[in-house]
Amino acid sequence: MKSMITMLVAGAALGLAGVAAAEPYQDYTPKKGVLEVQMIKVDPNHIDDYLTGLKTSLVPSFEIAKKHGVIDWYAFNVKLNANGGDANVMIVQHYPNTAVLDPDKARDQAIEKENYAAFSKDADAKAVAGYEKYRTFVSDEFYYGIDYPK
Repeated sequence: MKSMITMLVAGAALGLAGVAAAEPYQDYTPKKGVLEVQMIKVDPNHIDDYLTGLKTSLVPSFEIAKKHGVIDWYAFNVKLNANGGDANVMIVQHYPNTAVLDPDKARDQAIEKENYAAFSKDADAKAVAGYEKYRTFVSDEFYYGIDYPK
């Protein structure tokens, strides 16, 4: 029994040593930019309605954000088994760097003005009307990517 415990402790120590030995910029390199990942639970019977609404309300605002350099790409993903688990729709935006997350009055007001010119407050309210009946935000998280050396 004593030797079994010794082997388990030694194995755990070796496993932790491997984790502790990882060196950023040597074993992996953080990528520039940040991903914002929003996970949403949509009633499976309303996913098409939700995606259609996003096309008219959110996509134009993402395009305006791209034009101003706030994001450089975005994606919408739907879970194949939409009935399983918590979230079944994923919205991803990539910010080219963390500096674009800082407030910039002139830029932010210009984006807001363009958004309302493309899609009025009334049109926005109409597009999202009813969402609260079949949509729940599960999470909104930020990630950075990594590269491994070849």
